Amino acid sequence: MYSRTHGIPAVFSFFFPGFGQLVKGHLFKAFAIWLIGGTLMFIFWWTIFVPLGIWIWNVYDAYSTNRSI
Repeated sequence: MYSRTHGIPAVFSFFFPGFGQLVKGHLFKAFAIWLIGGTLMFIFWWTIFVPLGIWIWNVYDAYSTNRSI
């Protein structure tokens, strides 16, 4: 339903990383964001750059990618 919409998945990912990819049907990408992104954020909690970079990429990816049919 939301696979061709850009804004709604980006808003979902803005508040909950990986949820926009999940809404678009990118299951592997959503789980990778949760696992890899969560691990990197846990390891590099002391620096703002790594968590902020992962979060920005997550929102951009939810906005820009579409599921190929």
